[in-house]
Amino acid sequence: MTESEEQITLFEWATYSSGRYPELKLMHHIPNGGKRDAREAAKFKREGVLPGVSDIFLPVARGKFHGLYIEMKAKNGKLSDNQKWWIAETTEQGYKSICCYGWEEAKDEIVNYLEVEA
Repeated sequence: MTESEEQITLFEWATYSSGRYPELKLMHHIPNGGKRDAREAAKFKREGVLPGVSDIFLPVARGKFHGLYIEMKAKNGKLSDNQKWWIAETTEQGYKSICCYGWEEAKDEIVNYLEVEA
């Protein structure tokens, strides 16, 4: 599966699982990546788009964390330097910030995260 297909499958699971985990209704994609022409890229930069920001955010506090950032990758994907920086910086700020390879790994991480007592 492509990264996009993995992410779509994860959000389909989240919709299905929101009865058990209502907090999943807050989970959202951050449309930060993708191919853009130079004009559109410059506009997005002026609007505050940052390179490396994770794909998914779950704004739900659990345990010692303020929320969960997930950088979604296809099974053979690789992190960019900007993505590594974002994960390190948001971790330092008190977020659980991780990279997941495939929707099933992301689902398992989300379930484990949500089942920690708040």
